[in-house]
Amino acid sequence: MKKLLLIHLSVILFFFGCSEKENNKPTDPVPTLSRASCIGCHTDYNHLKAVHTPDLPEPGGAGCGGETPHIQPYDRVFLGGPGFEDFKNDIHGKIPCESCHGGVANTADKKLAHSGNFIKKPSANSEVACGRCHPNIVNQTKNSLHEQGWGQKNMVTLRAGLGNIPAGFNALSEQMKKGYEKNCAKCHATCGDCHVMRPKAGGGGLYRAHKFVKTPDMVDHCTTCHTSRGGHAYFGVAPGTVPDVHLTKRGFTCMNCHNKHEIHGDGQIYDQRYKMPLMPECKDCHSNVNTSNIFHSVHINTFSCNVCHSQDYNNCGSCHIGGAGARIPSYLGYKIGMNPIPSVKPGFKYALLRRSLMAPDSWMEYGISNLSNFNVAPTYKYATPHNIVRITPRTGFKNASGQWVPYTNCREGCHIIKNPDGSFKNKELYLFNSDCLDWEKPANVNIIVDGKLPPNWQVN
Repeated sequence: MKKLLLIHLSVILFFFGCSEKENNKPTDPVPTLSRASCIGCHTDYNHLKAVHTPDLPEPGGAGCGGETPHIQPYDRVFLGGPGFEDFKNDIHGKIPCESCHGGVANTADKKLAHSGNFIKKPSANSEVACGRCHPNIVNQTKNSLHEQGWGQKNMVTLRAGLGNIPAGFNALSEQMKKGYEKNCAKCHATCGDCHVMRPKAGGGGLYRAHKFVKTPDMVDHCTTCHTSRGGHAYFGVAPGTVPDVHLTKRGFTCMNCHNKHEIHGDGQIYDQRYKMPLMPECKDCHSNVNTSNIFHSVHINTFSCNVCHSQDYNNCGSCHIGGAGARIPSYLGYKIGMNPIPSVKPGFKYALLRRSLMAPDSWMEYGISNLSNFNVAPTYKYATPHNIVRITPRTGFKNASGQWVPYTNCREGCHIIKNPDGSFKNKELYLFNSDCLDWEKPANVNIIVDGKLPPNWQVN
């Protein structure tokens, strides 16, 4: 137990203490080049401080990951430290700055240098900036889930009654598109967000003084964006949870399971992230599990793997875009319901569900008082929380010594059992109609378990 606690604490420090190693601030900044050049200006820390433009308030709210850390404008663009030395020795460091950024070279005038065809973030137009050297990757990535967020866009357009993406998204009003960009697109990444920059959700700016990082860092990139529903679970941040077994036993980073081909995409548009054929599956590593124990033998085609092996995980809901934010604040929860995507994830009758963000009036600040086709999809979605452990309250119990012990049968931890007094054990694990708010009930009619559980559970 003591060993596990130490692991837990060290992981939390690792998760939240990443900014120190990326601090390229000089202790005694001494410019060595003329300011009449990009490098000369951006290596002169005091000059950057003197000429910087303070940030304006950022519209759109904090978003799913909470408040974005603030990094000063001059720190975001300073070139210094070991990262800058690495950049200078890299092939990218041999390319003139204006080749990617445009603007006017050989001037000390900030306004003039950043005029004309200057582009602050070249990878926002990756086909030009990155595609000249990496055409295959750019062609694959431009329609990827990471860059476009198609699944999220699709839910907006379907609920608005405009049909599937991309046509449905193109049909949104300009006001809705503006709202989406301000509020929902903050985490969807360009090439630079993963390989050169610190993601916007992490404060933005240069990551390691313009060093090009081939493999994104799990903490500084992946879980900076995938915070509340990824890193929070994987690192066991929430009270009463422990880090995912893939971290504690194997030391896996995100890229051990989510390889670059999946992240970059295959050039196709997928309106639902689980449709991506390169997405990892448990069975990719855990082969022959069908008969490895009695639980698997009985339930391999009944429950998704996460139903038994997930701990409690983050949920929230009823997000008011551009307004009050999540009106159902983040909470730890756990719900089993009917598989909401059987055509995409066949083989499971029941699946783990996570409460999603949208409500009928989510977009009222952007011209739609109520989404006309809101009930087209459930408010609880198919979930694969990254908080896997072998023994959970569904698969075992803590003995008198506080050690987890597996059940000898799966009835105790997961089946609904009627008590002598008429109450029910384990009923809280399942999504019933009574668990839904009134406005959620029509959307969830196909995934609630009312009338669909085994008759001998006596709960229907």
